[in-house]
Amino acid sequence: MLVRHRAGAAGIVAASALWGCVTTPPPLPLEDGELQAPADYKTWPKFLSAVQRPDARQVREIYMNPVAGDATAAGGFPDGTVFVMENYAAKARVDGTLETGFDGKLVKGELLRVFVMGKNPGWGARVAGPLRNGNWVYAAWLPNGRKAPDDTDTCRACHLPVSGKDFVHRYDEHFESRP
Repeated sequence: MLVRHRAGAAGIVAASALWGCVTTPPPLPLEDGELQAPADYKTWPKFLSAVQRPDARQVREIYMNPVAGDATAAGGFPDGTVFVMENYAAKARVDGTLETGFDGKLVKGELLRVFVMGKNPGWGARVAGPLRNGNWVYAAWLPNGRKAPDDTDTCRACHLPVSGKDFVHRYDEHFESRP
């Protein structure tokens, strides 16, 4: 049995080496709820920082993977793009009003959710036509890493109105802020 295992492992390594020479295999198709937040996402560039949402009583930090850096306003975001959005509660005073810092911006409180949005060919293929957001998928996670109970159809419905902007909110703001 040990010999078979070694031979099998050698065959896998050889096949992997050959495959790598030919092409990189495409990512497996994912559906909503399956995309994890990569462990290193906080090292990624910010898409937008400290997005103020007093209406939702939140502050949001949005990271984008390096692949997203190749995006253009005219062409949208390339396949392989992943966004991670941290939603923080805005700190509130005893009277219920929201705290602001010296800069006038809301002060971040506890982390509420981590949302992930990713794009690749065939992703989200089982989504019903009216809620389809191109090849984007969505996932929601709790701060402890467990899957959040949020319905990803809510994400899809929220992103539908910006279909002309590759389903990405604050698209124009992002591209206008780039050098």
